[in-house]
Amino acid sequence: MNWTETLQNKIKSPQEAAKAIKTWQTHGEKVVFTNGCFDIVHKGHIDYLAAAASLGQRMIIGLNTDESVRQLKGEGRPVNTNDARALMLAALHFTDIVTFFSESTPYTL
Repeated sequence: MNWTETLQNKIKSPQEAAKAIKTWQTHGEKVVFTNGCFDIVHKGHIDYLAAAASLGQRMIIGLNTDESVRQLKGEGRPVNTNDARALMLAALHFTDIVTFFSESTPYTL
């Protein structure tokens, strides 16, 4: 088993995420969505994400892009890149999909 590939497969475009969500919902699964920058992942993030994941059978995380994080938190941020943050979130066993959005809020996502 190639764990790096398994984690990379959890990182999807918004279109791929929407397709997966539709399939899961068609099969009666409850899909939970949350979002954030998750630049420096800490215990509070893990507690929050675990609690959110417990509300359904599938967990989608919308992740602010680097540009979006910079707009929200200022120059010098993010500390970790899009790809690094997405991989860390994908490594959480309760995460099914990580997808990106570049706006300040995930509303259009």
